[in-house]
Amino acid sequence: MSEVLLSTEGAVATLTLNRPDRLNAISPGMLDALARRLVELDADPAVRVIVLTGAGRAFCAGLDLQDASAGTGIGGDTGFPPTLDLRNAPPTVLHGLDTPTVCALNGAAAGYGMDLALGCDIRIASDRAKLAAAFTRRGVVPESGGTWLLPRLVGWTKAAEIIFTGRTLDAGQCVELGLVNRVVPAELLGKETRALANEIAANAPLAVQASKRMMRMAEGEAFDEHVHHVYLQLIPLFRSRYFVEGMKSFLEKRAPEFEGR
Repeated sequence: MSEVLLSTEGAVATLTLNRPDRLNAISPGMLDALARRLVELDADPAVRVIVLTGAGRAFCAGLDLQDASAGTGIGGDTGFPPTLDLRNAPPTVLHGLDTPTVCALNGAAAGYGMDLALGCDIRIASDRAKLAAAFTRRGVVPESGGTWLLPRLVGWTKAAEIIFTGRTLDAGQCVELGLVNRVVPAELLGKETRALANEIAANAPLAVQASKRMMRMAEGEAFDEHVHHVYLQLIPLFRSRYFVEGMKSFLEKRAPEFEGR
């Protein structure tokens, strides 16, 4: 079976990491499939939200230590590519998507899995979920965006404590630190995630994507420069049929219907 499953419901596409017997630990095939699917979905006008989750009781256990210790897979003698090109690696691809991403954190996310979860725009966690920054305990660094993402999410000092100690955070600690948007009972995770994804998908897709793009650009821009770029994004939105529908629905006191692309 595929190591990354795809399902769609309306304008919401769900990608499921599918190695439940290995707690969805990463493999080269999984990385390739995930990156490819993300690119395809981002280019699909019918998809307005991407949900990322895991099969079974874990989200992603990170590096597959069994494969690595056996000399296969990532971290083994044959697990590294001959050249370093991360342009098509899942964390890089995930960061560059215009389509909103929601992580349904169904269980433990360790190492790479933690970075992957933090790379999503929004995270809803099961009460059984955990984030394990186990990198320094395994002799590595947060190689998949964690050193960039975590300080921006919780601040330098808290990120330093989490990364330097290799600490595991339970669901309650994650929501307290702001690493997840909210925690829900495990049996309600799918329902709550779909409700949020559908709420996002009901809005004007070009406006949502432009908002995400501007938020991402703002991380490296001065204020004056940023508001200039926002204005340039606003001009084509004013000319879109979504803007017309948004204004019309407001005046008619009804919910907008943003059909098509």
